[in-house]
Amino acid sequence: MNRKKTKKQEGLALEPLFEGAVKRPLVIAGPCSAETEEQLLAAAEGLAPLGVDYFRAGIWKPRTRPGNFEGAGFEALPWLRRVKEVYGLRVITEVANGEHLFAALKHGIDAVWIGARTTVNPFSVQEIADALRGLDIPVFIKNPVNPDLNLWIGAIERIYEAGIRRLAVIHRGYSAHGASKYRNKPLWQLPIELKRRFPNLPILVDNSHICGERSGLLAVAQKAMDLNYDGLMTEVHPSPDDAWSDKAQQITPASFGELLAALVLRAPSTDDEEFRNLLEQLRSEIDEIDEQLLDLLGQRMKVAEQIGLYKKRNNIAILQAGRWEEILRRAQMLGEARGLSLEFMEAYLRAIHEESINHQMRVMNEE
Repeated sequence: MNRKKTKKQEGLALEPLFEGAVKRPLVIAGPCSAETEEQLLAAAEGLAPLGVDYFRAGIWKPRTRPGNFEGAGFEALPWLRRVKEVYGLRVITEVANGEHLFAALKHGIDAVWIGARTTVNPFSVQEIADALRGLDIPVFIKNPVNPDLNLWIGAIERIYEAGIRRLAVIHRGYSAHGASKYRNKPLWQLPIELKRRFPNLPILVDNSHICGERSGLLAVAQKAMDLNYDGLMTEVHPSPDDAWSDKAQQITPASFGELLAALVLRAPSTDDEEFRNLLEQLRSEIDEIDEQLLDLLGQRMKVAEQIGLYKKRNNIAILQAGRWEEILRRAQMLGEARGLSLEFMEAYLRAIHEESINHQMRVMNEE
């Protein structure tokens, strides 16, 4: 796929996900997995009064390791149809291939989502795209499990090229090594960049998969709303502690109602002239500070080049692990004292260190 074509598609000609889909947030809620028909109906009974836009339930569950509950499969499709008949809710489920898609459509499923483990595989996404040709159904695409923005964009392009115009994405966080308070790190800068490239593409947050447990669900949902996301997908179970999968991150319909009530929705813009003038003034200050920071970073790299020349003359290796560890500890301490998070300081320092090494390598390898 050439770059010219990609640039053209960044202005996606999209249509509303369903008739009257103008409110914010758009809400998708329901259990992680369809376990029984009774369980789905109980969840739907609790969610119907909350005005959810789509009732969700996974029926094909790709598990990391065998032996865990992998979903009820095709047997559960009539259960979702029953939810639709009894409570009048739109229903949505995950599909991973063309067979899943055709079976879902046959049973009246209103929308589908492509999961993170499928988005990461262009062959699977293309199979679904081919199956979607000639159809008109809302498709939601979750980010891939790894932080690769181009993979996410590639999935969007494949589904868009299949003729799907009712399209949205779901930010569910990214798998990462190391300790974290999240099950999947949100890495907010990636969906922000996606939104910059596709301004009219609706984006929802899957706070359940980002958090992995209940206590952080509201905070993550609120941050998404503060970033002007269009909606959220949350796992809601009539009896979370008895759930057959992902019990720690599911909540009851009553708790979900409290979460929705607690969300603060902020306007994307304002016509207040005084506010806009003050904002412009503050943004000008930020621009000036950014220029000063870049000047300082340029000076730092010149010093790094001098160090590189000195190491070259003395035949010393570029990487000095002890010095890097010293810089990291000192800067994290100084950053914390200035209200900067350890996560930010580490990312910032690693980027500077990598650029510094590149400058040193260039001067050390010059003839």
